[in-house]
Amino acid sequence: MAKRKGIDGYFQLGFWTSDLVLKNLSFVIFLGLLATVYIANAHLAERNVRKIQELQKEIKELRWYYMSLESENMFNSKLSEMADRVREDGLRPQRGKNRKIVVTEEP
Repeated sequence: MAKRKGIDGYFQLGFWTSDLVLKNLSFVIFLGLLATVYIANAHLAERNVRKIQELQKEIKELRWYYMSLESENMFNSKLSEMADRVREDGLRPQRGKNRKIVVTEEP
């Protein structure tokens, strides 16, 4: 009967000889470099996502501020609101037609 190797055969010291490791050292270094680049890329992507979320929040707040200023401006520019403000200065809205003032030059 043939002798079978179990999982223990792969974990024995004889399987991982220094010759095998030295032959594949450049490949192991390459895999380490790839892992480092992968981790750095993940960190960069997370940082960009956080920055985008902060900018979206700032845009939303600025939009709310703009809308409140716009509605306040619309309210303050109503004719009745303007009349109330200038009434304190002694001005009142004109009633009737507009009148044309003509100035003649005197010699």
